[in-house]
Amino acid sequence: MSDVALVVEILSQTLGAVERILRRFEPVDSIDFFLDSEGGLEKLDAICMQLIAIGESLKNLDKAAGMELLGKYPEIDWKSAKGMRDIISHHYFDLDAEAVFNVCKTNLPEMLTVLNRMINDVREDQ
Repeated sequence: MSDVALVVEILSQTLGAVERILRRFEPVDSIDFFLDSEGGLEKLDAICMQLIAIGESLKNLDKAAGMELLGKYPEIDWKSAKGMRDIISHHYFDLDAEAVFNVCKTNLPEMLTVLNRMINDVREDQ
């Protein structure tokens, strides 16, 4: 791994974005929450912005870690996480609120755990 400090920084930024999403997602009890009010739409927008940041960070992580780090943690579908960034960024008006809801409810809690483990592993390997 080329630059351990940079890798840890990117992982930490990604972890922070996941934590922000999970805090913002706490009151969301259904897909309708996103769609039934202006406040729900704002919450969806805020979450999507962080999902974009996560996808971008993961792409930067691939560069900084020489494309070797993410493959060591196959329990996360990293390709889909990066792909979600592309979908939100380039096809925003086709955004599927159900997909965002499912990612927040199902995928991000596990990603939070894995990112914490990755940070610890990278620091230990220095």
